[in-house]
Amino acid sequence: MNKREFLKNAAALSSLAIIPAESWAFSADKRLRTAHIGLGGMGQADLASISSHSNVDVVALCDVDSTVLTQVSSKFPNAKTYKDYRVMLKELSKDIDAVIVSTPDHTHAPASMMAMEMNKPVYCQKPLTHYVKEARAMDKIAKDKKLVTQMGIQVHSFYDYKLATLLIQSGIVGKVHTVRAWSPKNWGYNGPVPDTGDAVPANLDWNLWQGTSAERPYKDGFYHPGNWRKLVDYGCATLGDMGVHIFDTPYNALQLDVPRTIINNCRKPNGFGYPEKNMVTYEFPGTKYTADTLKWVWYDGVGADKQREDLMLPDGADLHDQGAMFIGEKGRLYLPHFQVMPKLIVDGSYKDIDISQFKLSEPVREYSSEVHKHYHEFVDACLGKATCSAPFSYASRLTETILLGVIAGRFPNKTLHWDAKKAQFAEEEANQYLGGTYRKF
Repeated sequence: MNKREFLKNAAALSSLAIIPAESWAFSADKRLRTAHIGLGGMGQADLASISSHSNVDVVALCDVDSTVLTQVSSKFPNAKTYKDYRVMLKELSKDIDAVIVSTPDHTHAPASMMAMEMNKPVYCQKPLTHYVKEARAMDKIAKDKKLVTQMGIQVHSFYDYKLATLLIQSGIVGKVHTVRAWSPKNWGYNGPVPDTGDAVPANLDWNLWQGTSAERPYKDGFYHPGNWRKLVDYGCATLGDMGVHIFDTPYNALQLDVPRTIINNCRKPNGFGYPEKNMVTYEFPGTKYTADTLKWVWYDGVGADKQREDLMLPDGADLHDQGAMFIGEKGRLYLPHFQVMPKLIVDGSYKDIDISQFKLSEPVREYSSEVHKHYHEFVDACLGKATCSAPFSYASRLTETILLGVIAGRFPNKTLHWDAKKAQFAEEEANQYLGGTYRKF
């Protein structure tokens, strides 16, 4: 089933609930009724933060794993429970005000797009989609229907990252010509495809877990729970996990669009698992905060390259395991990931930063409070009291950038040229990976 057929079916399911999208800006005393799709580790974190808002009522919970669903629903006894999000959205179309999507990556777009076709505001976990074409489609639906949307990139609302954005845009290091970013996480897999299947556990609906992806036999402990990020059919590798978080602040601060060229130095593709170690180099057109061209280099996996001269810290200190370095004409701004203040480096030494010019609220050092801000921003936007800082108009471009690097991993050491207006590569063989075929399930 292709995307057009999927959307047609989704629209048919929602035919009883079509109302003007503008009506989703509620009065201040209105309560927001939320439905949650996906209740694994991240799904439970999303649920906890959304439900911590005093104006939220959790009315529906959905997960393909009955054990997880039972465990989570015990904390929300008034919420209806489902294993199939399509059934939930159809049956509760009039009782749901907003939808939270916290599934594995391959189900982000199918679930979100169905909800948006029903005029529901959506909070979707990162990366926004599994495919580039899905990211553009979700952006279009959100714009056409004027829906409140937010991507689940919680650090976007953290004090340290907001400060780094303001510092870069103030010109503290001058025009930025290079960004380097890194993570030691390894969401890659170099092993073989399982040649045998196992009995599906009674608590898991394996067909629904696979969703629109290609059908495969179940293998105990191999896909669910928690290992799907490393596999081509379901996840988006380390770039799609930590890359989204670490890219976010430089991408936002420098006001970047999508890149012109991408090259990934990695092992040859095996068609099943992502490479275990990547060095992805992007070239972006310049902005008012950058040189004429911006070079961006991403490193991931065990032993990610952190020994370059422009990554060296004063006094021989070690870099944090994850982070980013802005390299400009007047110095460098070092932004560890996460909850560490950005540091200014000039001529090999740290320099004090005067932040008195910036109107920022005091940092909240309690982690849960920092996290809640991003979720509460979405709730308040649905209630007409705020604006989302990571709407799909922004999230789709960031996700597209990430996914272009993932696609480049299928063509090791080859420069791919991206035409943003046409939404295609100059290298025709790469265009087949911009979208996929949806399985009917």
